[in-house]
Amino acid sequence: MRTNSDEEQCLFSIHQATQVLGGKWSFVVLGQLFCQDSQRFNQLRRNLDNISTKSLTDTLRHLERNGVIHRKVYPTVPVTVEYSLTEKGRDFKNVISEMRIWGQKWGSNM
Repeated sequence: MRTNSDEEQCLFSIHQATQVLGGKWSFVVLGQLFCQDSQRFNQLRRNLDNISTKSLTDTLRHLERNGVIHRKVYPTVPVTVEYSLTEKGRDFKNVISEMRIWGQKWGSNM
C-alpha cells in the first residue's frame, strides 16, 4: 500500500529531474548527443531545425550548469566548442529511449 509520503517522494523526485533537465529543448539536445559522442554548436543547431541560436545557447548552458553535458573549448580561430554527455547525462539514455518508443507508438495519434 502506497502512503502519502511515498507519493510525495515520487512527485518530488520527478520535479527534481525536470528542474535539472530544464525546458522542452533539453530532451532533443540530449537525444542528439546520444546519437553522436560529441557535437559542435553549429552541428547541433543544424540538426535541430526549429531551434533558435538563443534557445540552443540557453539550453546548453542550463544542461552544463546541471552537470548533464560537458563543454570543451579548443583554442582555434575561430574558437571551436564541442558538447558531450557527462556520466550524469549518459545515465539518462534509458529515459530518452523509452520516450522514443512511446513516441513511435503514440505520436501519430496526437
